[in-house]
Amino acid sequence: MIFGIGIDIVEIPRIAASIQELGDRFLQRIFTLSEREYCSRYQNPTPHFAARFAAKEAIAKALGTGLGKDVSWLDLEIRRTEQGAPYLHISGNAAAFCEKNGIGEIKITLTHTSEYAAANAVAIWK
Repeated sequence: MIFGIGIDIVEIPRIAASIQELGDRFLQRIFTLSEREYCSRYQNPTPHFAARFAAKEAIAKALGTGLGKDVSWLDLEIRRTEQGAPYLHISGNAAAFCEKNGIGEIKITLTHTSEYAAANAVAIWK
């Protein structure tokens, strides 16, 4: 059974502007070291950062918490399987929230074009 669903879309130029204006301060606040390393492998990392930003927003919506006390940016790490499919590694307060509320899994999907990045998330009961 589904606990909640979330969707988010971001403009890639908005993320690019934040990276340009705030640099590492922005990247370190929003993305884990592993995410920063993954995205930085690309010639143009911004769409990959934007997709992960959208995923974290979508996950927070699926949980019904928003980003703040119960779920922080760094509690949510977007990883990839060997086949390339994105999946969520959850930790910290977000993991505790999921345990307390009986959420067993959160499925995600990401996409991006040259202008937009989007993500969906579905939180599933245990």
